[in-house]
Amino acid sequence: MKVTIGQINTTNGDLQGNVAKILQAIEKAKAEGADLIVFPEVATHGYTSFDWFLDKDIIEAAGNPLEKIIPATENITAIVGTIRKTDDADGRRLFNSAAVISHGELLGFADKTLLPEYDVFDDPRYFEPANARKFFEINGRKIGVVVCEDFWNDKTFWKERLYDADPTDELIMQGADLIVAVNASPFNKGKIKLRCEMVAHRAKLQKTPIVFVNLVGGNDGIIFDGASLVADEEGDIILQAKAFEEFVETVELDVRKSDSRGITGGEIESIRQALVLGIKDYAAKNRFTKAVLGLSGGIDSALVATLACEALGAENVSAVMMPSPFSSEGSIKHSEKLAAALGMPTRLEPISGAFEVLLNQMKLSKPTHGGENLAAENMQSRIRGVIMMTISNAEGRRVLATGNKSELAVGYCTLYGDTNGGLSVLGDVLKTEVYQIARHLNESAKREIIPFEIIEKAPSAELAPNQFDQDSLPPYDLMDAILKHYFEDKLSPEEIIAEGSDEKLVYYLLNKVESPANEFKRRQLPPTLIISKNAIGIGRRRPVTHKYRRSPKN
Repeated sequence: MKVTIGQINTTNGDLQGNVAKILQAIEKAKAEGADLIVFPEVATHGYTSFDWFLDKDIIEAAGNPLEKIIPATENITAIVGTIRKTDDADGRRLFNSAAVISHGELLGFADKTLLPEYDVFDDPRYFEPANARKFFEINGRKIGVVVCEDFWNDKTFWKERLYDADPTDELIMQGADLIVAVNASPFNKGKIKLRCEMVAHRAKLQKTPIVFVNLVGGNDGIIFDGASLVADEEGDIILQAKAFEEFVETVELDVRKSDSRGITGGEIESIRQALVLGIKDYAAKNRFTKAVLGLSGGIDSALVATLACEALGAENVSAVMMPSPFSSEGSIKHSEKLAAALGMPTRLEPISGAFEVLLNQMKLSKPTHGGENLAAENMQSRIRGVIMMTISNAEGRRVLATGNKSELAVGYCTLYGDTNGGLSVLGDVLKTEVYQIARHLNESAKREIIPFEIIEKAPSAELAPNQFDQDSLPPYDLMDAILKHYFEDKLSPEEIIAEGSDEKLVYYLLNKVESPANEFKRRQLPPTLIISKNAIGIGRRRPVTHKYRRSPKN
């Protein structure tokens, strides 16, 4: 049986464009002699369409895309992620479904049973769960079709499960001899490897081949990596689709031979690719081609510039150097060296004059080393924010924010200053990871793209004389270890301390993270590219208004 992976990049609400991609992929699959083509979850409408799924016009016209797809399936079977209207007047009005279409006939639907509502998911807000499962007999195979979460609850693989039911297991028990899973599984660190292990485990244990097709593309801050899989009944991965790009290719299911077309690189390379795709798709799907960012001579803005140039083309990225009275000599020199390596245009917009005028008008003194003049320090960042937004308005460029997760987590940023922007590129990237990606970029290119001086210099906001991040923050390696445990591993303070972190530092940092003032800052952030679980962004929900502090229990 020949199966084509229809790993396509969909756009929310672009029914015409999404259907066109589906039809094009079907024609390619036919040309390659495929018996079956499989597309991702809600490929017709875009999985992250959110509250559009509550709109009456979307609900009433839910089946319209299939009217164009069904006639195109002569001589092939297509399994297409879509939505469909429920018949019941109670409950949610839509099912999240996979349409099974064969030789010009709609055979039926496999509706999603398990509806996730954790992290970035909110399926119960929109969809009604299925209460029955059945397989489809196609080309002599009994095919069990499941939608995303319905595959992800194997009691023999997961130590903890969110649901009692395992729809995939039920289908195999009913006699399904092939499982097809349509997915919209977002990227985060370790996810590609996890999926391989999960798919291989179930295929081997239940002696059932599995076709696991995943969505690819950026949608606001959520990035889908694709990396679709096919496993044979021995649990061998016979195909892994390329990650972070569309992949419409065919594999012979019954020939147990490894296919290396899509073998992926290491974790840091995956993060880099995810961020590039996130920038690229955010621009393309929001119909802008040009970006602008502030280039400080520091590691964060250097990395954002490098990623943006790859995503949009260096000629479309404008870097603005905005030195203040406290900027080091290297802030300009190192920025210019980076820009030359990237072929990126720059402009110089000093802020010293405007800073002096506002200091006098507001009757503020200049910041001093070790002094307490936060208003004057933040004023510099806000002047830069005004310059960036003015260039954005005047030239039609989207501002890329450059703050990293470590800073944003503890509020080491200026509201309406460096938090300005249309997209937060590094808002889910820890400072230590920023350095890892920068070094990886240079190593992969076998040349110095991000200057050595930028990577090696001590990080500084340069808002006061001789100011360095470590004057206000713990060392980033200690800080990031705690933040990773707290955000990504969801460990309690006691568990983080047991992992080796200092008790006082743990409680100090976590209370900084959870402070109302810092949560308020984070609420103002632009969409953040997500590369981890429980990221700063739509998947993490904390109240601004609260009175809650963590302290040792003893």
